[in-house]
Formats: sequence, structure tokens, C-alpha cells
Amino acid sequence: MVILRADGLNKKYRNKSILEDVSFEIKSGTFSVIFGPPGCGKSVLLRVLSGLEKPDSGRVFLRGEDVTNVISGDRNIGYVPQAFALYPHYTVYDNIAYPLKLVRESKRRIAEEVDRVAKMLRITHLLNKYPDQLSGGEKQRVALARGITKKTELYFLDDPLSGLDFKLREQLFDDLKDLRERLGATFVYTTSDPLEALILADEIFILDEKTVKEHGETENVYYNPRYVGTSKLLCFPEANIFEGKIRKEGDTYICNTDLFEFPVEVKDEIESYVDVLVSVKPQNIIINEKPKARAIEIDGKLILTEDLGGELVLHIEVKDTLLVSVLRYEEVAKSQKEALRVYIPVNEIHVFMASTGMRIGRGGAYA
Repeated sequence: MVILRADGLNKKYRNKSILEDVSFEIKSGTFSVIFGPPGCGKSVLLRVLSGLEKPDSGRVFLRGEDVTNVISGDRNIGYVPQAFALYPHYTVYDNIAYPLKLVRESKRRIAEEVDRVAKMLRITHLLNKYPDQLSGGEKQRVALARGITKKTELYFLDDPLSGLDFKLREQLFDDLKDLRERLGATFVYTTSDPLEALILADEIFILDEKTVKEHGETENVYYNPRYVGTSKLLCFPEANIFEGKIRKEGDTYICNTDLFEFPVEVKDEIESYVDVLVSVKPQNIIINEKPKARAIEIDGKLILTEDLGGELVLHIEVKDTLLVSVLRYEEVAKSQKEALRVYIPVNEIHVFMASTGMRIGRGGAYA
């Protein structure tokens, strides 16, 4: 069942276009993440969807009804802003209770709801404290608690973990997924962090260049991106992107870049010598161990190593171009020499039209 639908949303600020013809649907009961680069309009879109702002044109449908002109307070939704926005002179209890006091709930009902969400987020022991006595993670839990005091089946969360360090955010990932399941609700969540998006999202919506470029189940969007921005940004580190051209030789399309060439399986007929963008995820650049699948082989030189804890990021120079690869620790012993042999499985390469950014094919086999 579709709980939320955006239909042709447009929004400008001071004559600058922020959103253009944004359309999509969100299914009931999903953890749906709106993902995109910083400044792409995610927060604006969330404010329009939740009724905090009105679109310049287009419609918003909630539970099958047009709510474009209905204010946020009358939409029966929960909302968690990007900033903690806690009242410093209120206790944790009063901060959480504040939305319920605004709608004049009884003291008994307020006490029951504050107790419910405090237990859910494990902050009961903090109820008599003030915000300046809390850690960053505790403040975030209080902000979440305040956002979910209102019982509803739809919550909007605007990049709520952005102010926390990675360790705290990691602790809250499981809390958020568990919270959504216990509430049996739909979460609409924005983030610019690819790991956050991949960990949390059931469904993902890629917002870039003012519109939703693609959406779908997270695993499918990750492995089969239709848009070059998705391929580049929805992984960590960012994907390696190369410029190239495609030519046709008989029945086979061949893509040439400055580093290598490979056959391409295209979805539709295309012209020869068309400009393309080639994307390879760091996880698909293999070092010093030839894979079983057909692979491109090139020589490189290790320039820089970054330690991520369980993984290492390798920066490799190939013909004056830097490639980024990710290795697990157990693979590192094989990869410490300065000179490296680099393998790229052909079927893991995605090819996009340079003019549109949309995928036209992926690496394939020679005919």
C-alpha cells in the first residue's frame, strides 16, 4: 500500500530552482531513505512532504488524500529535524512532552507517552536531566523521542545523525531499525552518507540535480544503478569514474578509456564514438590476485594507504590516473609491494551516457 506520493513537485528560493518535477511513491511500512549529495535539496523535499513548506507547484498525497494545502500539524505525522533543537531550560521529560502539551493532551496521557518512548530509546534514567548534562548520543535519542511521542504510522527524519561521530551513529543505526519495526511505522529519512543509506534503507530514492533520478530496493539500486551519480556516490569511498568513448566493431561494442578497453553489453543500439562515463566501485578493483571472472589487467603503483579499521583504502597510480581500491585486512599481506597488478572484473563495470548520466550498459564478453 502506498502511504505517501509526490506528484510533480517544484520549489524555488529567491528564483533559484531547488526541486524540479519530483515524483515518487513510498510504500507503507518501509524504511525509505532519500539519498543525495550535500545541498541537493533533501531537507527542502522533506519539509515539503511533511507540510512545513508548500511547493510552488505539484501535489502531495498522504494516505490517498491530497494534503498539499494541509498544514503539518493536521497531517498526523512525526517529524525529527536535523538539529537537536532541545530547549536548554527544559528537562529531558519536558522536552519530550512538549509536542503533546502543544495539542493539550492530559497530564496522564503525556506521562504515559513519555514513559513509553523513553523506555523504547533507553533514556528513562535521563528524564530529570537538562540538555547540557547529556552527551551527543543522548541528545540525539531525546530528539528522536520527542519526534515519536505522537503515535502515527509515518515519521519524517531529516538527517538526524549528521551531528554525531561515526561510533555514535553506528550505535544508533540498529536502534533506528529496531525502533521502526517496534512502531510498525513508515520512516522517511534523509542522508548524504552512503553507509548510513545502505545500512538503513529498505527502499532508496536518489535525489540529484534537483530531481529523483532513480529509486527502488536498496540492493538492486546499489548493484544495478541507472544513474551515474548513484554509481559514484552510493558506495564508500566514491566510485572511480573515467571518461571514455564507445565504438562498434561488427556486432560488438568496445569502450576505450585512457587506462583500458573492454567490451560493452548495451541495452539499445547507440552511435559509434559516443562519449560515455565508466564507473568502477573501489570494492571491485582487485589487487595482485587474478579473479576467476574475465578481468582487465593493468600495472599500478601504490601511492597512499588509509586505515579504516577493518579495511584499507589503497590509492593506486595507473598511467597518471589515481584508482581507489578497498581491501580487507586478510588481503593486505598480498598487497604491500609498491608495484601492484590491478584486476577489474569486466562484468562489474557500468557505462553511462555522458550527456544524460543514464546507464546504457555494462561490461560484457567479446562476441
